[in-house]
Amino acid sequence: MIQPMEIQRTTMKKEKPDQRQLGFGIHFTDHMFIMDYTLEKGWHQPRIVPYQPLSIDPAAKVFHYGQTIFEGLKAYKTEDGRILLFRPQKNLHRLNISARRLGIPPLDEEAALDALQQLVAADQDWVPSEPGTSLYIRPFVIATQAALGVDPSAHYQFIIIMSPVGSYYPEGINPVRIHVESEYVRAVKGGLGEAKTAGNYASGLKAQVSAKENGYSQVLWLDGVHRTYIEEVGSMNVFFKINGTILTPALNGSILDGITRSSIIQLLKHWGIPVEERKISIEELYEAGGHLEEAFGTGTAAVISPIGELNWNDNKLVIHGGRTGELSARLYDALTGIQNGQLPDPFGWMVQVNHEPSDAAITETTR
Repeated sequence: MIQPMEIQRTTMKKEKPDQRQLGFGIHFTDHMFIMDYTLEKGWHQPRIVPYQPLSIDPAAKVFHYGQTIFEGLKAYKTEDGRILLFRPQKNLHRLNISARRLGIPPLDEEAALDALQQLVAADQDWVPSEPGTSLYIRPFVIATQAALGVDPSAHYQFIIIMSPVGSYYPEGINPVRIHVESEYVRAVKGGLGEAKTAGNYASGLKAQVSAKENGYSQVLWLDGVHRTYIEEVGSMNVFFKINGTILTPALNGSILDGITRSSIIQLLKHWGIPVEERKISIEELYEAGGHLEEAFGTGTAAVISPIGELNWNDNKLVIHGGRTGELSARLYDALTGIQNGQLPDPFGWMVQVNHEPSDAAITETTR
């Protein structure tokens, strides 16, 4: 059920950054969305307020037991001034999947989508228009009950913040060098691998730092049991082209069900390119040798991230001569073209934002 929205518009507007120097997740818009949860009231009091620090008790369970989930999606401005969201329903549905795994009460997905659209509408002038730019949207839930007992929180906040971001590849998409991680593991089936939660990402930071110290951009994660089956690359899903067939690890309970991943699979099938979702061992890739024609990661931030080299136990495997493959480039152009409205959307992925807030009590504040 969609509850009436309270909107507090700030009169203290921030100075907007140069769209050619945005970076990623550095600048934040004028407003944010907040909604509260208690056992007695459920989810209640949806409101859009000026962007501001949170006031939260030091004993809040999010700090001590990591009960938090998040999502990431983007809004795009088209050449004719429309604002489009890429598959927002999928993100909010996945947020609820993560909520169930973390013992967090589910959100009304229709109401959450309405709130998200109203927030984008309120800060629509923050959606950048330069080529390759977008408005990154971060919905998240945190446990706010002040108690140190190890059990699910009785209080939560659902918050949405937004950040104008630049092109992930300001000089064009270029292949990255990847270290195949053999010491640390990211997740196992039954754990948190398929949930977007902070701990799922914190567990990978040590290996990522080590990889970068050795000249590699990211880590390719192997499964946590056999240490041989490929799972994800960094915080992205991963694909390989071998003898004309596209392979990607099957969802197994420890791999995130990526929205870009599912979109790429739909595109490939739409083009008649064979796709297999199955177990893929690291040995299979190295045995494929020159038949491994391309490799790339997929995710919201980069869309497509070509892989030019793998290093597994000091054995280097160069892919496609270390250059971006034709299919990787075609997928990147097709998906970004759909997202920014320059290409037709045969899948009905894009949702247009209504520029006018609906069913809201609007006030102004100098904060």
